[in-house]
Amino acid sequence: MKNSNNDCVKIIPLGGLEQIGMNITAVQYDDNIVVIDCGLSFPEEEMLGIDLVIPDVTFLKESIEKVKGFVITHGHEDHIGAIPYVFKDINVPIYATKLTMGLIESKLKEHGMLKTVKRKVVKYGQSINLGQMRVEFIRTNHSIADAAALAIFTPAGIVMHTGDFKVDYTPVYGQPIDLQRFGELGRKGVLALMCDSTNALRAGFTMSERTVGATFDKIFSDNKNSRLIIATFASNVDRVQQIINSAVAYGRKVCVEGRSMVNVIEVAENLEYLKIPEGVLIDTEAMKDYTPEQIVLITTGSQGESMAALSRMAANLHRKVSIMPGDTVVFSSTPIPGNEKSVAKVINELGMKGAKVIFQDTHVSGHACQEEIKLVYALTKPKYAIPVHGEYRHLVAQKEIVMSLGYDKENVIIAKSGDVIQLSQDKGEITDKVPTGSILVDGLGVGDVGNIVLRDRQNLAENGIIIVVLTLEKYSGQLVAGPDIVTRGFVYVREAEELLDEAKAIVEDSVQLCMDKNISDWSKIKNTIRDDLSEYLWKKMKRNPVILPIIMEAQL
Repeated sequence: MKNSNNDCVKIIPLGGLEQIGMNITAVQYDDNIVVIDCGLSFPEEEMLGIDLVIPDVTFLKESIEKVKGFVITHGHEDHIGAIPYVFKDINVPIYATKLTMGLIESKLKEHGMLKTVKRKVVKYGQSINLGQMRVEFIRTNHSIADAAALAIFTPAGIVMHTGDFKVDYTPVYGQPIDLQRFGELGRKGVLALMCDSTNALRAGFTMSERTVGATFDKIFSDNKNSRLIIATFASNVDRVQQIINSAVAYGRKVCVEGRSMVNVIEVAENLEYLKIPEGVLIDTEAMKDYTPEQIVLITTGSQGESMAALSRMAANLHRKVSIMPGDTVVFSSTPIPGNEKSVAKVINELGMKGAKVIFQDTHVSGHACQEEIKLVYALTKPKYAIPVHGEYRHLVAQKEIVMSLGYDKENVIIAKSGDVIQLSQDKGEITDKVPTGSILVDGLGVGDVGNIVLRDRQNLAENGIIIVVLTLEKYSGQLVAGPDIVTRGFVYVREAEELLDEAKAIVEDSVQLCMDKNISDWSKIKNTIRDDLSEYLWKKMKRNPVILPIIMEAQL
């Protein structure tokens, strides 16, 4: 049935803008919503104790009857990592290519959700009907196999999403990107293109993944007499394949360390996206049966993550692997912005243990540089350009690229997460805003830690805690025991006895003041103690510890 709003389609990014990570975008036509990706991001330094950050999907929960399905571009954490958390509240079918679905299923299995979530594997060129929209999966190249761009056919026009992509004419696995299909859709007429902006600041073309294979061969050749330890992203299946190819060529056994790496390799091998000859892969326990020069160890930790396998090896905390003089450690990645210090720390620790570290020329990006972005725009000729997947500076860089191709700035829309972009053949504009944000995952708790808890953790980390314990008589309110002061992370007690004695005197005065004013409400007494003690410690030490008064009651 025709609707007066039928000439409009809405694009609603719920995450993934102003940051690299937590990608999720809703495309709405009339009463039909299709969701692209469902990713997580990793916590920032100040998010103490937080494990993961997932998007706030309140908008989807409130419109659940309209949501027809999730379509996933590829199997990286920033595109699939939030699925087990989001699908506890939103259970609609998921559509993805074979390897992507294998990685999603591994996550669902871990969370005991495999039987409850509907899934369908889609092949390249195949279309699925979701309400009034049709979604086609188009072959692209990335640093993981089975990456797809999406063409969403709506009555208002074709909306395209590149996913994470690059143009690789010699991919390690599978076929090159289907540029022909991009051109065909361009001739039909594309209403809007959402294009990956990660490398929009980089000129030229991204190198083929295959060039890394030649680098690995050289590293293996130059370091025949040492054990090789190669750190890379767990999800970079093509990279792992190339390391295995070089290991086979140079007669080395391959060990894998890091839980995420083991999981991804297992899924990829089972689905035949990784070809590992029999007898090449050995367990870490079996390393002792071989000499160092017969071993290559593939591990997580290329970003200096404190809990990743390589960081634990460098710090002598790994149970099975110790760094030995003569080891060659290869970082097959570039540091994500913000991780440079962590990576440098790990490199220094490795150097101190006598390891040789190789950092250069062992990585190529999985994202398109400026010339590839231009190529995709030239082929698709969209009416509107919507840069996605990047920090603000990346989105602006893509806007400049698009305008250099002759586009009007009105037709290049830089949005924020939560913006509702309404598009028709006549007009493209931001018309509304929906609630978005970050939900913090801490252990098994999802969303139970907010800004106030984080602020307290920050304060505890920076200033420590003082616990004041005292006992009041039930009827008279007189102080009968204490105050005793327990401190953690504030001062070393044995060297600060004088300070703590003065602090006790302050607390006694505070309690006495409350008694003199006939204040018997415990919360008011606690606040008085907290205020007086905080003022004293700030004057004395210029510190603001967390002060926790505990009052007990005694009946004499």
